[in-house]
Amino acid sequence: MTWVVDNIGLIVELTLTHLRQSAIAIVLGFVFSVPLGWLAWRYRLVRGPIIVLTGLLYTIPSLALLILLPSVLGYSARSQENLIVGLTIYAVAILVRSVADGLDSVDQDIRQAAVAVGYGGARRFWTVDLPLAGPVILAGLRVAAVSTISLATVGILVGVQNLGYLFTNGLQRRIVEEVFAGVLAVVVIALLIDLMLVLVGRLVMPWTRTATVGSSRRVALPVRAAA
Repeated sequence: MTWVVDNIGLIVELTLTHLRQSAIAIVLGFVFSVPLGWLAWRYRLVRGPIIVLTGLLYTIPSLALLILLPSVLGYSARSQENLIVGLTIYAVAILVRSVADGLDSVDQDIRQAAVAVGYGGARRFWTVDLPLAGPVILAGLRVAAVSTISLATVGILVGVQNLGYLFTNGLQRRIVEEVFAGVLAVVVIALLIDLMLVLVGRLVMPWTRTATVGSSRRVALPVRAAA
């Protein structure tokens, strides 16, 4: 572990860079996925095409995507923007279905009750539909977050510096400790982000802590939503 001790500064620097790149992509992926997921849920005729097309984005090889994007969007392949855009695309591929499924999971009786007490379409979406779809969306967001953090390491293959550097440099120099440090750093980031999402979910969706399955869950959710 001598290499790790001697290069702790480098590891911390690359970890922070990796975290920033991943976090931006996760946030952007969520922002773009909410309206797309809503369209897929609201308009059944376009649900299939939207979900299929966004899902197919995940089948694009990551290295090929990072090479093709600069030629389409006009920036450098070595720029962090290239990696962030690519990671955002993969996050959208995961999250759109989660948003649509989450909105599908909201009990129709709750929507009708919200309309009955005077909620308009936009107000009902933000205060009833989206919060109650939150647990399903959060599950998809956690998957997207872990996937994004892992995929970000591919950026080093096109010259974007992050924890992927420890993999390629360690392999070239045959330093096992360097590769191990990179793997451990990625795992730690993924675990911390996942834990943060769980905590945020409990904070913004407190009803999920007390809701139970079956009929008791159906009763608890409308009461808290109305509150």
